[in-house]
Amino acid sequence: MPMKLTKLAFASLAILFLVAPLIAILPLAFTSSVILTYPIPSWSLRWFEELFTADAWRRAIVNSLIIGGGTTLLATVLGTAASLGLRNRLILFRGTIRTLFLLPMVVPAVVLGVGMQVLLARFGLTNSYAGVIIAHTVVAVPFVVVSVTSALAGIDERVELAAQSLGAPPTTVFRRVTLPLAMPGVLSGAVLAFATSLDEVVLTLFVAGPNQRTLARQMFSSIRENISPAIAAAAFLFIATTIIIGLVVVLSRSMLAKRR
Repeated sequence: MPMKLTKLAFASLAILFLVAPLIAILPLAFTSSVILTYPIPSWSLRWFEELFTADAWRRAIVNSLIIGGGTTLLATVLGTAASLGLRNRLILFRGTIRTLFLLPMVVPAVVLGVGMQVLLARFGLTNSYAGVIIAHTVVAVPFVVVSVTSALAGIDERVELAAQSLGAPPTTVFRRVTLPLAMPGVLSGAVLAFATSLDEVVLTLFVAGPNQRTLARQMFSSIRENISPAIAAAAFLFIATTIIIGLVVVLSRSMLAKRR
């Protein structure tokens, strides 16, 4: 019993350490003051109203949705395809190739940003939505690969072999057997890709133009110019959106599990 209490206390302290910054900043999204300060003089939704009425913030939200949606779609397709390919044990240097796919997770963002800027400039894609989506996809694909690879590892290959023995072509096996079984991992990877795109700042600074200013970049610029409670309101939207998407994924995964 004392060991269980010690573990519970340690886990509680670890969770508190992780969420303390959120607990500190999120209530300030509802302050009526023009500065980030405690105690809160009174409660107000004025900063959320500013997010949706001020041109800069409204444009940043729309850009984040466009870029995040494009990144999610592209990263999910590429990451799922890569995971399916790396599932083949006959591929030479499979471990090395998987490591290369995960490399953007550990490469410094500044180095990656400089490289992406030089590469995209050669193709005339800097200061464009396509360029930002491609840059965000590079850092989002590893999360999809990790998620889908884990899901594929849990699939019993005998199920797919049984479908093939009954005369199903490879496309049918993938569409009717493999993809439904791997769908929880695909959905989780898509959520991680979207969250990665929403949170990416450094790459956006290097490859995006004024018309592609995302919400994260707008928050970064606002911190440099003027620390406003609108930043806390934007952070609240970030976290609320991530939580909602995560809950949708959890519900989807549970529904898929019941169908099995």
